[in-house]
Amino acid sequence: MGRARKSKTSKRDKYGSFGDMADEADEDADLPKDEAGRRKIKRQYAELLGIRIEKLRGRILNRERINKTIEGIYFICAACLKVCHSLDDGFSEDPANQNNLCGACAKAQAAATSAAAAAAKESGGPSRRPTRSTRKRAAAS
Repeated sequence: MGRARKSKTSKRDKYGSFGDMADEADEDADLPKDEAGRRKIKRQYAELLGIRIEKLRGRILNRERINKTIEGIYFICAACLKVCHSLDDGFSEDPANQNNLCGACAKAQAAATSAAAAAAKESGGPSRRPTRSTRKRAAAS
């Protein structure tokens, strides 16, 4: 009795993720070698951290020395929750290391705060109503 042939799809499914990595390598082929390497590391961080990215938002993941004067920093942006690198995406550092932002989110946040400040200034500032204690003092005098 003859054997039944196995379909070739099982091998393709087994190594399906390998084909995805090849597609990502093709996307990065037009980039400089160092930038392609940083993108690969950012993808690996995102896969490794998974759902913990929400918990680690705004934190620095790793610092690397590019050369004697330049330091690269991998971090999770507090606003967009993406793994970013300081040389590629920009870096707005928070002294408490809890709210680090990428360049795009830092610009958006600065624009939003300046627009809110302009709107408050235009309306005459925040209105302050007298508190209960100041009303009592005014009535007593």
